[in-house]
Parts: sequence; C-alpha cells; structure tokens
Amino acid sequence: MAAAPPPPAAFSIPPPLPPGWTEHISPTGQPYYYNAQTQESTYVRPLPAFPIIPQAAVAAVAAAPASKKPKKEKPLVKTPIPGTEWLRVITNEGNTFYTHTGRKQSFWTVPDEIKEAVEQLEQEEALKKAKETDEAARRAEEEKKSPAGRIRKEAHGMAEKRKAAEVVPVDEIVVSKKAKLDGGAEDEDMGGEDDEDDDESEEEEEWQREAAAQLEKEAEEERQRQEEEKKRKEEEARQLKEAEKQKGTPQINMPARVDLSIDEAKALFKTLLREKNINPLHPWDTSLPLFVSDPRYVLLPSVSARREAFDEYCRERARELRESKVKVEKETADPRQDFERLLKEEVKSTRTSWTEWRRQWKKDRRFYGWGRDDREREKRFREYLKELGEQKRAVAQKAEKDFFALLKESGLAKPGAVWKQIKTHLVSDPRYDAVGSSSLREELFNTYIKAGASDEAAKESTPNDAAGHPSGEAPAEDQEERERRRKERKERAVREREEKVRVERSKVEADIDRSKLGLSKEEGELQFRTMLTDAIRDPQVTWETVLPQLQKDPRFLNSPLPLNHQLHLFHMHVNALRAKHLENLHALFASHAPALNAAFTALPVASLVASLPATKLGFDVNELEREYDKWQRGRWTEARAAFDQMLGENSFVEFWGRLGKIGGKGVDTSIKNEDLGDDDEEEQVDMKALAKNVDLKEIIKVLKNDKRYLVFDHIPEQREHWLRDYLSQLSAPTMSVHVPEK
Repeated sequence: MAAAPPPPAAFSIPPPLPPGWTEHISPTGQPYYYNAQTQESTYVRPLPAFPIIPQAAVAAVAAAPASKKPKKEKPLVKTPIPGTEWLRVITNEGNTFYTHTGRKQSFWTVPDEIKEAVEQLEQEEALKKAKETDEAARRAEEEKKSPAGRIRKEAHGMAEKRKAAEVVPVDEIVVSKKAKLDGGAEDEDMGGEDDEDDDESEEEEEWQREAAAQLEKEAEEERQRQEEEKKRKEEEARQLKEAEKQKGTPQINMPARVDLSIDEAKALFKTLLREKNINPLHPWDTSLPLFVSDPRYVLLPSVSARREAFDEYCRERARELRESKVKVEKETADPRQDFERLLKEEVKSTRTSWTEWRRQWKKDRRFYGWGRDDREREKRFREYLKELGEQKRAVAQKAEKDFFALLKESGLAKPGAVWKQIKTHLVSDPRYDAVGSSSLREELFNTYIKAGASDEAAKESTPNDAAGHPSGEAPAEDQEERERRRKERKERAVREREEKVRVERSKVEADIDRSKLGLSKEEGELQFRTMLTDAIRDPQVTWETVLPQLQKDPRFLNSPLPLNHQLHLFHMHVNALRAKHLENLHALFASHAPALNAAFTALPVASLVASLPATKLGFDVNELEREYDKWQRGRWTEARAAFDQMLGENSFVEFWGRLGKIGGKGVDTSIKNEDLGDDDEEEQVDMKALAKNVDLKEIIKVLKNDKRYLVFDHIPEQREHWLRDYLSQLSAPTMSVHVPEK
C-alpha cells in the first residue's frame, strides 16, 4: 500500500455523516449520532472514508492559506411548537434554544409553559422516525427475497458495515476498495493488455489479502478507540459530578455567543444580581467583585449599560425591602399598644385638649390604626387624662411628705425662722426640687412652722402642769385635753392646707372648663352645620317638621349648642338653600327674557314651573309671576343706575355739557386760532359758539355703542328725557382752562 499523503488543512464546515448515521439532540442540548443498522450511538461525530488524494491535489491543498475564521452561530432549523407562539431553533453548531415570537424572548432550557407541548412534539417526531425505520426495514426485507436483490444487499451491507465501523479523522487518508481497483486498473494499463486475463485471479487474491489485513488493522484501531472513548467518558462523568457537587446545579451546555436583545440581556443581568443577593445599599465598586466572574456579566455590551441596570436593580430591590419591612411591621404591630404609647409620649399635661391633639396626630398611623371611630379614641383619651391627673396628684402628695421630712431632718425649721435663709441649706437635696413651685415650698414651710409652734406650746404646758402637782402625777383629764387640743391643731392646719389647695384647683379647673367650652362650642357648631348640610336639602322645610329626623342623628343629640343657637343655624341654612335656588331661577329668567320690556306671558311658563328651582321653591304660576316682576324691578333699577354711571364716566358729555354753561366775563372771551391749528382768516374762535353747535344728536352718536345705553331702546323718549335732565343739572366750571387769565 502506498504511503499516505500529508493531511489537508482543517475546514470550518464539518464533513457529512457516513451513510446510515443520523444526528439527534439530547434533553440537555448535546448532539449525538445514531446508526440504525448497527444500533450504535456516540457523542463523537463519525467521519466518512476518504479516497486516496493525488499528490498534486495534496500539494495544492497544503499550499492553500490557513483556515478561515469560524462562522458565527446562526439558526439552522426552526420548528414551530403546535398550539403556541414558540419556536424550537437548532443552530448550525447543533445547539437548541426556544424563542417566543411575540415577546422576543429566548431561553436555552425548555420554559415551563411549553414543556408539555415540547414533549408531545418530540414524541410525534420519534413516532415519525420509527415509521420511517420500519418502512426502510420492510423494503430491505422485500429486496432480500429476490436473489439479485439479496446479493446486492449483502455486498452493500458488507461495505456499509466496514465503513460504519471505521471512524477516520479528517486528515487521515484511507485506501478503499475502489481506490485499490483503480490502482489495479492503472497497473494493468501499464503492463499491457496481453496479461489482463492471466493476472486477474492473482490480483483478486492480492486484493483479498490486503482487504483482510486492512480490516484487521481497522478492527484493532476501533478497539483502541473504543477504550479511549470509554476512558474519556468516565473522566467527563467524574468531572461533571465534581462540578455538580461544587456548584449544586447541573452544567448547561452554553454556546460561545447568543444574540439577545438589550431588554433580555438586562433581565438576565438583574437575575444574576438577585442570585448573588447583592445589597442595594452598596455602591457599584464594592459589589462588582461579587459577580464580575459570572458569564452573564458580559451579556450587556458596555460598562455604562451594566451600571444603569445595576442602578435599576438597586432601586427595585430597595423598594421591595421597604415594602416587606412595612408589611412585617403591620403584621406584628399591636394598634392598641401603639395608641397607648402615643398617649404616653405626647400627652404630658391634663390641660391637653382633645380637639387640638386630634388635629395634630390624626394623620399618624398610631392614631388612626386603633379604634372603630373617634368616639372610642376620645373616650380612651379622657380616661388617660384622669389617670395622668391621679398620677400627678400622687406624685405631688409624696413630694409634700418628703419636703416635710426634709424640714424635720434639717432641724432648721423653728419658730421665727425665715424661709429665705433656710432654703439656701436645702437647695442641694433632691426632695427640695421635687416640689416644683417656689411659692408652694414657702407655703409648705409656713405650714410646718405653725404646726411646730403648736407642738412646742403643748410641750411647754406639760412641764407647768407637772410643777403644779408635786407628786408628779397629772390628772388624766388634763392629759386627754392636751392630746385633744394637739390633734385639733393638726387637723385645723391640714384643713387649711386642703382648703387652699381646693381653691387653687377650682380656679385651674374653671380656666380649663372655659377653654374647653370655647373649643367644644366651635367644634359643635361645625358639626351641627355639617349635619344640616347632610340632612336638609329642601328650602321649604320647617324646624318642627325636620326635628324628628334630626333627633335620630348622634351629632344632634351630642351637640353642646343651646336651642336658640341651633334654630339660628337652621334658618341660616334654609335661607342659603332658598337663595341658591332663587339665583338659578333668575338665571332662567335672564335666558328667556333678555330685554327689560319682556312680559311674563311671553315666557315659556309651563317649562319654568316644571323647572328644578321652581319645584324646589314650591312656586306656582302666580308666585312665579310675582317673583318675575320683583326680578324685573331689580333689573330696571340696576340698569337705570348703570345709565347714570355711563353719563358720568363719558368725558365728551361732561366737557361739552359744562362748556355750554359758561357765563360772565369769560363768555365773550375767545382763543387764538393758532392754538386750534386752524389756518382760517379769523384770528380767534368763540368756544361758546362751538358748544352750542354740539347738540344732543352729537352726544347720542357717542353713546349709542354702549350696552348701558342700548338696553333702553324700547323707551327712546324716556331715555332722551333722562339725558336732557342730566345735561341741565351740570354746572359751569369755575375756571375754564381755555380762557386765558388777565
């Protein structure tokens, strides 16, 4: 056998599969190859047997440039998944992914929503391939029945079996039977045609020996290859198990590059950040080392796009954490305890008003989170004020007792002592500061001094009584009398102190009640107005008819307002409703009667009587006519006042009306013609003559475009009379600017 020529350069396009081999995709996306005749399967792509390449062709291939760059991975086969908008795409590299045509999303693994459809599609494809295999087997069986077909089948099967068992690399040159026959033919041509018949049997024997040797060599190589393949698979399985133990997830056969949209790449990048549990409060530089080594980091094309996606993730994640925290707080919080805590923290004085406190805290969750309504919260507020007052009274009583004990321990509080001198020795003791007011300290000191003086007098009387009885035995009656007097003095001092405290407390409580009364009255008036707005919408109701309805409302029953104030508010509300409907009725009058001389009979009386304002006011035709006449009189008065105002505002009427009244010395006085800009031969112009030329028609021309003038078009004589009266009432100016002074 001739030596094999040098191997050709590797090509980027894989060679075709040998006859009988088919390519399939495993559930993990890995391609494998199956031979239906030999029942063999392998992950290594089988290569076909190549004939002997001539030396010139080998040299030409060797001289060819280096292999081209590998082509970009692109979709090769697109299979629609029945019943869905998904496609199963097989790339030219043998990888499989699934894409949604509407949402423009792609996944390397089977999405959950189409798992059943994909399984059904694969089952249908498997059934189709099984049918094709059965059909091929049936045809082969039919060919075996005929002698010629059986011979051809055996020869072809032997050749195919030998080729299937042989896996030849791309750069390996194999001598096949056809090549050998071609070589033998060339030798025969070179040797001459005369020896063809003699050498035919020898050449056949030689070919059989070479074929047997080649088959034996191929079998040995196949055994070695299978052993190496077995070892390689075992090594791959071991590495895969180790990787799964380390990462805890199975490995996915990811391609070198997949074309994704910006939105898909951003979504995968955010998924990476979530899987790594990146803290949204940490900056980019701090978090980058945690995920930079992940392959999904390079899905976005630039660093700015990655930082933008990182910022979006931080905002979304921070919002999710805040919402979860608030949710947990709501689930674990006790509204009653929060309300009590708010009372303890914010209510420090018994003079605190509920209205003011509610206005300040009504939007706080601790306030509105507990209680059915404000009544229940107000009740608890009042109870807390009582508890707070009792606590403060108990603290005040304890402070007074401690202050008396301090005075007794100091030994300085004796009859005749001055408080200003004594307090400098007591100011450092905490019991001194426990009494909050300086005036109260002085009052307690005076009370203690009085009680001490009484005790001293009692002690002095005791020795005198003992001296009056030499025997040293005082009568039992005198001893009881002194004890009784001492108790009476103490009780009297305590009663005086209690009386003073009671008076001061009554003054404070009176001030509190007065302030609360003012606030409660204002709030009660507001609530009563709101109740009237909700309950009364008819302007014809009376107090007696609506009183039973109002007595069912708690706002009426709990109102602190007196009866006369309630009646006043009721009448104000009814009058406001009546004025509102009258205003709407007047608007209807104005729309149907724009002129001042429009009669009531010219109006659509039936529609006006049936209108909502007239119905609410309870007007019939007569009452509606009276109201219309009243409204017309008001309109006439307003239009007449507007007419006089128009005459007073018009400077033309004012000027020429007054100029015509000029008399006396200035009547015959004229002005120079040059001042008027006239080139007439006369040197002076008589202003009075000009004023006489301006008659009533000139004034009407000026006023005829005013709406206040046009409204009286139906009485032109009366209007002209008003205009003449106005001009007659104008007086001449005391000094005209047009007459020069002399």
